[in-house]
Amino acid sequence: MSAVKEVLRRPLGHFTERTLAGLALVLGTGVGFGLLLVLVRVRWTPLYDVDHGVAAWLNDLIAPHGPLVTVLNALTDLGGRAVIIWLVSVAVIGLLIRRQGRLAVFLIVTGLGALILDPALKTLVDRLRPEVEVPIGAYAGNSFPSGHALGSFVAYGALLLVFLPAMSRRWRKPAIALVGTLVFLIGLTRIALGVHFVSDVLGAWLLGAAWLGVTGYAFRLWRVERGRRVPSLTEGLEPEAAHEVAPAPDEAHLLPHPRAAVFELLVGWVLVLGVLYGFGMFVSYHAGGTFFATLDTDVPRWFAEHRTPGRDDVSYWWSKAGDTHAILLISLVFCPLVLAVWRRWRPVLFVALAMFGELSLFLASAAAVDRPRPPVGNLDGPMPTSSFPSGHIAATICVWLAVTLIVFPRTDRWWRWIFVALAVIMPVGVAVSRMYRGMHHPTDFMGAILLSALWIGLLYWVVRPNEDLREGNRPAIESEQIGELDDELAKAGRVD
Repeated sequence: MSAVKEVLRRPLGHFTERTLAGLALVLGTGVGFGLLLVLVRVRWTPLYDVDHGVAAWLNDLIAPHGPLVTVLNALTDLGGRAVIIWLVSVAVIGLLIRRQGRLAVFLIVTGLGALILDPALKTLVDRLRPEVEVPIGAYAGNSFPSGHALGSFVAYGALLLVFLPAMSRRWRKPAIALVGTLVFLIGLTRIALGVHFVSDVLGAWLLGAAWLGVTGYAFRLWRVERGRRVPSLTEGLEPEAAHEVAPAPDEAHLLPHPRAAVFELLVGWVLVLGVLYGFGMFVSYHAGGTFFATLDTDVPRWFAEHRTPGRDDVSYWWSKAGDTHAILLISLVFCPLVLAVWRRWRPVLFVALAMFGELSLFLASAAAVDRPRPPVGNLDGPMPTSSFPSGHIAATICVWLAVTLIVFPRTDRWWRWIFVALAVIMPVGVAVSRMYRGMHHPTDFMGAILLSALWIGLLYWVVRPNEDLREGNRPAIESEQIGELDDELAKAGRVD
């Protein structure tokens, strides 16, 4: 009996030894945040002077340099709510697919805590944002603490703790340093753009460290209750889950013959561009008196004559389904799910090359052909690119066709046909909306089909995104088990 008690005491002893310093750090950051909160609330003069002095100095230094402001805005977006929610949501879904419910719960609780603390404290403190001579960033709401700084600290820190076990030991410390640098730079951009004071960012970091420390401490207690050892910080939260949280197994070569594949894709890209250029020049400038000319004249006029306010609204939203943001969102959701379920990089490479190739071919052919928009009133105003081919339609075809080609052969469930339907319905809807709004000729639609068919066909032949199926690869969760994902969160709270 004494031996059993000793075994049970051992995890608790290790926990106490390893986390005493961490607990002191958590308490210290909490006290530091509380003190800073009081100083901000009472407007302590030395802090007030530093905050406003630094804000004015940085505004004078940065405002005259447009390119620098662009870089700062790009960096600050990495701490924005949209990016943070996407990262955490995709990670949670992937962890549930990999049956790592406890880690998913950790991310959900940690992320929700940051989302609650930020607006609550801003309302409590009710501090106005900096007033600078040359405003270079416009943000609504109160100032203390910085939501970007808090969100980035908590989200990137939590993701790092979850996925550290998937990294080899020699990469863990560089990964910690990289995440720390990113969080620091995001906080710095908030001050440099003149939307937060120094104390706003420092307060957010202290609060983020305290909250992440509390949730990490709770997770370590969770491990003790399950009789598992308490790992060091550099091992992550759940070292035993290293295989499950790894995106995909290491592969010696992503493609069997990468140099030959690069050559084939480059040559193919040039040939596809040549076909697009030839067809585009013909229908744009040399098709007078042909069926193509009649089609390009009559269809835009017919759409323009049948416009109504209701149809204008519907066409606007259909058109948005093919813009850069929508297509990027689809890709950024689909690719992590592919990694979570099938554990292979090649399908992700296929989707990434599909979108990159489509964009580059569209821009190059549009610049070369330089076709004017249809001679009817367009509803979207001046565009930076010419009419042929339609980038919206080509991107929609490419992304949904690529998704369908990956999903359809990988499952026998009925819902695979939904992707086939989307690969038809989405491009047709976007095409009709673009022509209705006076942005494209019917032959621009044909050009988009030509671009998509040739490029996706070439990629499928070179990349072979479903090659792993021939090697016997199966999903992390079989199709008949997909319904079980709903139970993962409930199971996460149970002791093994």
